Amino acid sequence: MRKCLLAAVIWVIPAAGVAQTVLSPAEQRMAWAQQAIDANPKQAQPHNDLALALSRRARETGDPSYYDRAERELATALSLDASNFEAMKLQVWLLLGKHEFARAREAAEALNKRMPDDVLIYGFVADANVELGNYDEAEKAVQWMLDMRPANLSGLTRAAYLRELFGDRDGALELFNAAFGRVAPSEVEDRAWILSQIGHLYLSMGKEREAEQTLTQALRLFPRYHYALNYLAHVRVAQKRFGDAVDLLTDLCAALPHAENVYVLAEALELAGRAAEARARFDEFEKKALAESATADNANHELIAYYADHANNPGEALRIATLERSRRHDVFTRDAYAWALHLSGRSREAREELNAALAVGIENAEILYHAGVVANALGDRASAREHLEKSLASTPRSKVADAARQALGKLDAPSR
Repeated sequence: MRKCLLAAVIWVIPAAGVAQTVLSPAEQRMAWAQQAIDANPKQAQPHNDLALALSRRARETGDPSYYDRAERELATALSLDASNFEAMKLQVWLLLGKHEFARAREAAEALNKRMPDDVLIYGFVADANVELGNYDEAEKAVQWMLDMRPANLSGLTRAAYLRELFGDRDGALELFNAAFGRVAPSEVEDRAWILSQIGHLYLSMGKEREAEQTLTQALRLFPRYHYALNYLAHVRVAQKRFGDAVDLLTDLCAALPHAENVYVLAEALELAGRAAEARARFDEFEKKALAESATADNANHELIAYYADHANNPGEALRIATLERSRRHDVFTRDAYAWALHLSGRSREAREELNAALAVGIENAEILYHAGVVANALGDRASAREHLEKSLASTPRSKVADAARQALGKLDAPSR
């Protein structure tokens, strides 16, 4: 749940009752559903409603324990009505939220055969395939969503993410903005989520001012929202305001001490020159990440980066990367695996993985930087230069920008 973008996209349900300003949208729905259960405990639908509200609360808070509670509600719903289709749909969403992507795809495809005109099931098919790296299948599913119901909110957000993956960041911004315009003002968390994605896109394009403004707006809508806090901390790093980034991430980790949040905090502390604190946080991260490395919802991408870039342990980086690569072939997993291969002296294999990732069209500064370093290691200076220059053009102040400039400087050194 914590890293999966598409599994978190919006499932629109109608509001009911009178909103209570002290409760979030998900908490309101949880209260309404519980009242319905108390009134009609033998009806399946109120349990479905509570499961959905709990799942939405998981996104609001970043706390995956809400998924466990939602599972129990769905089990109750299905015990009351074994053929309840809405409960089966929600089960797929829970699988996505818990990063059980292969199981989610299988379940979504089975439901799609039963109900081929259900728009959201196509969305689940797309979600699972994106995370597994099956981008053609994901694109087809999203196109079905938009063909069946043009400009539907769930279709727009999924299409936006695919545009980003395919290298069309301007198109992604356009679609996210279109989706934002279709969300009711009362759905403050949905609006904050979309704004967080827009802020992330601006940052990836090197537009820190626009990113900061958008993420600040998200935090006004939904204070202390974990997605917005995380992305705003990355903006502060790009601005080289490392102390401010540490403050934001310390706040985030106090609420959500997940392994990947601790890792980002450790990196920020290191950049801020607070070496002892950074070391302590890295140790905390490693312990947490290893404990969950064999599970589906893990911090393996961060763990690979830690062993590769901080702990100087390429063998362990490759072990974790090989484990994750056996589960999924998305561009970010391919990149992490490739970097571990390169650092282990297997640069030719690394180049194959990076070529497969870049073939999707993604303009990601770190992936392009890795491709440049690997190409240079193989003696292909022309490709190395091309990738490194694209990395800097993609995000001029990315976390690898200084390293990319240094690598380009070394390529130029012989000619001078």
